[in-house]
Amino acid sequence: MCKRCAWVDETKPDYVTYHDQEWGTPVLDDDKLFEFITLESAQAGLSWYTILKKRENYRHAFHHFDVQKVASMDDSDVERLLQDPGIIRNKAKITATISNARAFIDIQREFGSFARYQWQFVDFYPVVREINGSEDFQATSEHSDRFAKDLKKRGFKFLGSTTIYAHMQACGMINDHHNQCFKKKQDIESYANFNFAALRD
Repeated sequence: MCKRCAWVDETKPDYVTYHDQEWGTPVLDDDKLFEFITLESAQAGLSWYTILKKRENYRHAFHHFDVQKVASMDDSDVERLLQDPGIIRNKAKITATISNARAFIDIQREFGSFARYQWQFVDFYPVVREINGSEDFQATSEHSDRFAKDLKKRGFKFLGSTTIYAHMQACGMINDHHNQCFKKKQDIESYANFNFAALRD
């Protein structure tokens, strides 16, 4: 029988697919990183599954996470999205998504890519943690503290250390799969296929 991380509700096929195909796999693509960081910001204070169920609605609402288009959204877009039942209708989170897009672009200009900026916080290679039981899980780390602090300095909102730690797990910066989970080994073996060195150069 295929073993998965205990947090996966195997009665929910979309949750299983997310775990098996995305969570923990390294992401080096800026478009996908903007999607991930936007969804994590929207999730703040809510369950991740709540956001996962609304993911397609978020893609539609925010131009399929085209950062340039999101950055150009204005007050009329905010008012329109406040009437959209497919997303979390929290004005502060909606406006944060737009301002975060602008800050995201600033980082791209400064570093060449958001991936290069983001992956520096783990020295351009995934951190693999030993997870044998629930006592080994953590909500933040030194890495997420530094990352979140720097994002805040750059104007990002709804992205504290706990939210950023979840983001780092999701996009493969931190491998927090349980040691008995089939995907832990699968992800580690996949690292050879990623050109992490190119981010450093």
